[in-house]
Amino acid sequence: MQLDFATKEMTIKLVYYGPALSGKTTNLQALHAAASGDSKGRLMTLDTRDDRTLFFDLLPLSFEDASGLKVRLKVFTVPGQVIHSSTRRLVVQGADGVAFIADSRVAETETNAESFVDLRDNLEAHGMLLGEMPLVIQFNKRDLPAVRPKDEVAEMAQAGREPVYLAIATQGDGVVETFLALLYQTWKRLEKEHTLSEKFGFDGRAFIANVAEKLGFQGSIEDVLAHAVGATSLGEVGE
Repeated sequence: MQLDFATKEMTIKLVYYGPALSGKTTNLQALHAAASGDSKGRLMTLDTRDDRTLFFDLLPLSFEDASGLKVRLKVFTVPGQVIHSSTRRLVVQGADGVAFIADSRVAETETNAESFVDLRDNLEAHGMLLGEMPLVIQFNKRDLPAVRPKDEVAEMAQAGREPVYLAIATQGDGVVETFLALLYQTWKRLEKEHTLSEKFGFDGRAFIANVAEKLGFQGSIEDVLAHAVGATSLGEVGE
């Protein structure tokens, strides 16, 4: 998190991580399409022969609430190919929250696992622990054949601490819910560490509701978390 006291602007960095072609870029494109015109900047995408992202995509969403604190959300993706390890390590530096985008196909199980270990290692290289990082997992590509059954995903979700979502990013299904859950987990961590509501009078739940409205989501944060597979801890922002 970066906070400019002079301008009362806070920047939150969210990173979409995962193996090559798991749908990270598609998630950002769907988010960009869902966001209202006054709350989104230019989405930059660099396509390559090997994957859809050479470096990263930047999706600057900016919101402001009654407290006067302006919050800028910067959303990045990382290239999934093995050869771009150094780039992934650079992009996760300073991340406030991570969405791990997994490929739902059973055949991609090992690739998903390798990418998850890579995420852990790259966070540790910057002195960050995966267990302390706000994290949401999305199992994407649910429309393809030979995907991991929903009950198996739910069983995996029960064993973990992070919310798990099912998605078809090419159709926009589960994309906004994943993002809002990530923002919620991230805000809880930032509020706990920095007591932003006390310092600025910033209403975290109202902020997330504002973001949800800008993304066309009709419902509360409880509705967002209810979309998760398996048990999800609700709790208040800052808990």
